Amino acid sequence: MVAAMVRELQWRADYLGGRQLDSIYLGGGTPSLLSPAEMVQLFTAIDQLFVLSPGAEITLEANPDDLTSEKLAALSDSPVNRLSIGIQSFSEADLQYMNRAHNALQARQCIENALLAGFEDITIDLIYGSPTTSDAQWAANLDLALAYKLPHLSCYALTIEPRTALEYRVRQGKAPAVDEEQAGRQFQYLMQTAAAAGYEHYEISNFALPGRHARHNSSYWLGAHYLGIGPSAHSYNGYSRQWNVANNARYLQLLEAPELFHNAPDSSEGSLFEKEMLSAADRYNEYVLTRLRTQWGCRLSDIAALHPSFAGHFLQLLRPWLANGSVLMATDETFTLSQAGKLIADAIAADLFWADTGRQEQE
Repeated sequence: MVAAMVRELQWRADYLGGRQLDSIYLGGGTPSLLSPAEMVQLFTAIDQLFVLSPGAEITLEANPDDLTSEKLAALSDSPVNRLSIGIQSFSEADLQYMNRAHNALQARQCIENALLAGFEDITIDLIYGSPTTSDAQWAANLDLALAYKLPHLSCYALTIEPRTALEYRVRQGKAPAVDEEQAGRQFQYLMQTAAAAGYEHYEISNFALPGRHARHNSSYWLGAHYLGIGPSAHSYNGYSRQWNVANNARYLQLLEAPELFHNAPDSSEGSLFEKEMLSAADRYNEYVLTRLRTQWGCRLSDIAALHPSFAGHFLQLLRPWLANGSVLMATDETFTLSQAGKLIADAIAADLFWADTGRQEQE
């Protein structure tokens, strides 16, 4: 797999048009299973093919049960300078409900071991809204996370994905369903508690101490171009979006015999990826969906630059949300969500979409 990913890197090295890399994110599975030799293989290829900006953010995603002391020692000698750890909860009941492989003790130990190994740039994932997470337990989770003085937290409402073991258990009545009112209450407590601790709520699910925003994730919300390598990886260059085949065996087969896909039409059976060309309306909708989630908000000048029709459309549909206080307007015609608006961010964004995409397909 690593050799195939190196071949894809070589093939697609010009996708970003020579831009410097500000961030690298090793995620989408369990990249912490990579051996030191495999890490060297990947980063050697990246160094040969790209220019990294000084102090580039290089994040590795990992689960607590993967981050042994030995693994952390090896990572501290690698180019990785940031860890994203899937804690989810410090409660045994929560972790069992979510069918996590680690336990509450491992959740704490991995953070402490990462700090001892010298990692200062750490973010953890926490989940609220689980039927097993009482308001008191959610407060305890946050208190413990904040006690570690980590620079970044990512907090998500529990969603039950289709075709998962948890979805099956809920459907069979063997596990309780999510209580939306409870999730909303815990999200409000999260916003208040994080703000009191000095964290900036810079994106719906993300909180950081000043100057410690996640550069990689911020690039998605701010519309930066990115290159995704590996099965299922997504890429974006401003005018198109593409995603690789998801099947590992098929991915390996195609990369071992690149003549199979080099000349294959996009989305054909022989292609490594599927590709979608983005119309002006698509770009407007994506801009609204991503930027409205952030502290930077939507700028009317950005919207007008996509197409003159969009600015009037945006302002017209925005009026009721401004009137009820869900959206706030700054003097430079930048629009952001209020705390109340953050509870219904997706609904507001969807209401502002340009529905008739056919009118702008050729723009």
